[in-house]
Amino acid sequence: MDVLDTEFLGNSVRTWLIAGALLLAFVAVYALVRRLAAGRIEELSKRTDTPLDDALAAAVAATKPALLFFIAIFFVSQPLSLPESVGKWVRILATVAALMQIGYWTVAWLDVLLLSWKHKQLGDDPDASSKLGFVHYAINVAVWAVVLLLLLENLGVDISALVAGLGIGGIAVALALQNILGDLFASLTILLDKPFLVGDYLAVDDLSGTVALIGLNTTRLTSLTGEQLVFSNKDLLQSRIRNYGRMEERRVLFRIGVVYGTSPDVMEKIPGMLQAAIESHELTRFDRSHFKEFADSALVFETVFYMTVPDYSAYMDVQHFVNLELMRRFAAEKIEFAYPTRHVYLESLGVKDPSIDRTSGQPVADSVDGPGGDK
Repeated sequence: MDVLDTEFLGNSVRTWLIAGALLLAFVAVYALVRRLAAGRIEELSKRTDTPLDDALAAAVAATKPALLFFIAIFFVSQPLSLPESVGKWVRILATVAALMQIGYWTVAWLDVLLLSWKHKQLGDDPDASSKLGFVHYAINVAVWAVVLLLLLENLGVDISALVAGLGIGGIAVALALQNILGDLFASLTILLDKPFLVGDYLAVDDLSGTVALIGLNTTRLTSLTGEQLVFSNKDLLQSRIRNYGRMEERRVLFRIGVVYGTSPDVMEKIPGMLQAAIESHELTRFDRSHFKEFADSALVFETVFYMTVPDYSAYMDVQHFVNLELMRRFAAEKIEFAYPTRHVYLESLGVKDPSIDRTSGQPVADSVDGPGGDK
């Protein structure tokens, strides 16, 4: 009788040797492929910007040899005649290993997609990186929770009651933490939608300041007077925000008044003088200037121009320049700026003299009835 045909644990020695050879061949092929593929995929991922090769490199890095070994044992054991209990445990171990390996691959692929999206949309923003850390944590929890439920189901555990309990517990936790979760999701909304960034100057209702920090629960602004303003992320998104940091041009409207004694010919020249004063600065774009109204103490001109840069300090420098230029041009044309004035007319309260015309102040002539009449 051939030694290879000798029965051992219900299988011939030949069958055991074939199974062992297949297992060794699997280990050797895996080691060779991992060694050759890992380096090439890593080099390819550095040369290209597509996330596909990065996902392949992440999958190779996330592959666990021990888990693949248990999966390989399941496949090479198929030709063997194993006791039912042993075959059951082999299947269980292979299932656990397969599900765990799928979990590692899923987490790695999602991390690659998340990082790829971050680099394209958010750049190297440190605040974005801190918030994406929470997203990464949430993804890991979700993936491994699904893997755990699948493992329990394959082990014969009835997970319907567990899923229902988790659902009820999740609702209870969400209700208890609704304010915190509201601020947290508002923070993610700010991260993804980017209505403002660190460094932007915001006006929220009657408060304003520069964004210093966008946290998970609050956003903090530094006001012009130096104090820190703290806003809940949820309340901040529900407010009307004026973001001066996104301003591309600044519209400037101002009015000046000249005295009522100014002649119409001179009045007609004033819009051109205003335009020339504004256009003499390189950071301005003239829009319009008109004689707007007859005010109580002035003839009012309304002028609009645009700053080609949004910086407030630059705007004040330009307004300073324009005001001085107007003073020089008006002085050269002897045009007077108006200011609030009041004329008071006084009338004597003495006895009326019938011989004096109160309107003209001249003596009243004697009346004559006609020829021969009485004087």
